[in-house]
Amino acid sequence: MRNTLLGLVFLLVGQSFFAQIMGTINGVVKDKNTEEILVGATLSFTGNSTIKTVSDENGNFSVQLPVGKYHLETSHIGYTPFILYNINLSSGNAQILEIEMEPKSQELQEVVINTEKSVRAADMVTPLATQKLTAEEIKVNPGGNFDVSKVIQVLPGVAGGTTPNRNDIIVRGGGPSENVYYLDGIEIPVLNHFQTQGASGGATGILNVSFIQDVQLTSSAFNAKYDNALASTIVIKQRNGNPNHLSGNLRLSGTEFAAMLEGPLGKNTTFMASARRSYLQFLFKLLDLPIRPDYHDFQYKVNHKINSKTELTFIGIGAIDHFELAVPKKSDANTAYTVRANPLIDQWNYTVGATLKRLVNDGYFTVALSRNMFFNGADRYENNASKSGHLLYSLGSHETENKLRFDMNKFTDGWKYSYGLDAQYAKYDADIFNNIKEEAKDNDGNTTSPAITFSSNTAIDFFKLGAYGQVAKYFFDDKFLVSGGIRADLNTYTKSGLDLLRTISPRASFSYIFNNEWNISASVGSYYKLPVYTMLGYKDRNGNLANKDLEYINSIHYTLGTEFVPRNDLRFTLEAFYKDYRNYPVSLTSGISFANIGTDYSAVGSDTYTSAGRGRVYGIEAYGQQKLLNRLFYVASATIYKSEFSGADHQFRSSTWDYGFIASATLGYQLKKNWDIGLKYRIAGGQPYTPFDMAASTATYLATGTGVYDYAQLNNKRLPVFSQLDLRVDKKFNFKKVSLDIFADFQNILFYKTPYLPKFTFERTADNSGFMTTDGQPVKSDGSNAIPLLLDQKSATIVPSIGFIFEF
Repeated sequence: MRNTLLGLVFLLVGQSFFAQIMGTINGVVKDKNTEEILVGATLSFTGNSTIKTVSDENGNFSVQLPVGKYHLETSHIGYTPFILYNINLSSGNAQILEIEMEPKSQELQEVVINTEKSVRAADMVTPLATQKLTAEEIKVNPGGNFDVSKVIQVLPGVAGGTTPNRNDIIVRGGGPSENVYYLDGIEIPVLNHFQTQGASGGATGILNVSFIQDVQLTSSAFNAKYDNALASTIVIKQRNGNPNHLSGNLRLSGTEFAAMLEGPLGKNTTFMASARRSYLQFLFKLLDLPIRPDYHDFQYKVNHKINSKTELTFIGIGAIDHFELAVPKKSDANTAYTVRANPLIDQWNYTVGATLKRLVNDGYFTVALSRNMFFNGADRYENNASKSGHLLYSLGSHETENKLRFDMNKFTDGWKYSYGLDAQYAKYDADIFNNIKEEAKDNDGNTTSPAITFSSNTAIDFFKLGAYGQVAKYFFDDKFLVSGGIRADLNTYTKSGLDLLRTISPRASFSYIFNNEWNISASVGSYYKLPVYTMLGYKDRNGNLANKDLEYINSIHYTLGTEFVPRNDLRFTLEAFYKDYRNYPVSLTSGISFANIGTDYSAVGSDTYTSAGRGRVYGIEAYGQQKLLNRLFYVASATIYKSEFSGADHQFRSSTWDYGFIASATLGYQLKKNWDIGLKYRIAGGQPYTPFDMAASTATYLATGTGVYDYAQLNNKRLPVFSQLDLRVDKKFNFKKVSLDIFADFQNILFYKTPYLPKFTFERTADNSGFMTTDGQPVKSDGSNAIPLLLDQKSATIVPSIGFIFEF
């Protein structure tokens, strides 16, 4: 018996220590153009050794491999081989892949030219100005904190926003409101927590990276199917859930906790669902900081295959945000300003949608129905921490869109074409209160100047309609690509909204392939965007809708570029661009362009505007990308550009987004024993800003809590150069059925003093109990006895995020 027990113990310990730990890869192989399944495709997984499998009669494959890093080469008769790099296989969650292969033309069957090297991001419709990131590249990005908006800032032409704690996306000198986001073909207007209404940036993203298959950013030559894009389209593709068994992951980091679950709901149905909760409010209270942000988010996807040609997908994403302020135990002028000037925020948003996809001869069509809603609530008091004193500002606003779109996609005899229709019913409402000037009294308590306030209640609703067509074809032995499209949009709200000729937007792209490594491409296109809802629904003091005369904003792009791909895993691009903006909104109050408003954590655009502005952005960008090979990967980009817009005086001046230059480099290295290390460096020119009008700021500060800008000196000053080095280290432990990834992510490890925009306030007393005055008396309502002070804050804080991901 004793020997039997010893033998059993030895067997269990031996299995634990010596059994090879395996992981699972599931997926499907399809034709990229028609979505038809490909039977008999050969898939070769190469890591320490090469293991092959074949797609079955449904195009599916499933293989178990020893855990580790792999790249996958897929081949099929009549198709260009496709290689996928950096598959990080663990014993926890299965890898779910969707392989899309490009057919070879008849002319290329016996020719060595390969126009579809796997590292390329371009396609027939958009042959230039486009980049792609995989889910793995997003997860391991140093300083990215699993946020898509922060990670894509490593791409060429992409910069961050006005403050380091925001994730605004500035693409080729265009503002955050010029980008559009699509998730599985459905537009997602709100992608961030604490999002700025009228723009697109916020504090952090709400997408769960575990859902993502890849992200593609296009900065010109837009597919005609996408409306409202002036600077970029950001197309996010989600994977399907695990079809074989229930699995999931738990993620704990320095700021939040997230849980995700996936699996089958039946033979032909899979699901993914996640929820996330922040605990920053507890951390910041412990650190004695004045801000108390709190957020939740939720996400799901359900995919049901009705039959071999039809599938139905449901997606949903939403968030709840709450922001409070508190007086820290140790307060100074900076913390006092933070408590006084920032609004208290309550926001919530959601997007839900369903898409039906049906395969037809030589292609497929999709019908998508979706609804999105965004509530933005913000209040600012004399004393924000206790919500007491006079109310200085209040906002309560809803944006709602109900959308229906139809897309047909075909590929016949080398011609790739698509066409479609979309319709939207949009609603916007807002209740706004703004304290402009405090009541002034004399020494006897008599009112010498009444308080000035502004309040508005608005509600609008209208329809938006759009139609498009797009076609692409290779000519001259498939060396010359021509792609063209046209789009038109209408709306029932603005005075010229039903004039179809005002929004016809043609676009054309050309690409010539010299050989298997080199190509040169060019594009020209005209793109339109309807002004933001905060503008369209704004009412003036007389209660009139003030902006119904606004036109669609127009941007004409000219782009020229070349691409060099010496290997399947290595790519270099060089592109020059020029963007000509027309009908850009200009404030009738201040005379400045909307491109110089900037962003904050409340809303922008609530003012009277005219479509009299012009703009121009031009520059050159370079990019290099090495996919993971021999344990190393890197990406590097650099952009030099100028962004200028004109206001009421028709003089071009630097826009808020005119940084001059941006550059970034990311390097990752795979060490032995499942250790990974990554570095990311970013540098950008100083952001332009407008100084304060000291006299006007002094007179209104007590009423508004903020300074007044001197627009006679619009953007004639700049912040110092911004730079930051981030470090990330991962260690993965694989067990029999689960895995554990422990990570440490450090932002700003060189302790660079990040500059913030100057802030106007009054000098405070030594004990920080109130404002200091020139006469020792309480501060007057017009600030005449206060001492103006500009806060030039610089922070050299290193931001650590240490946590784990447990997969099961």
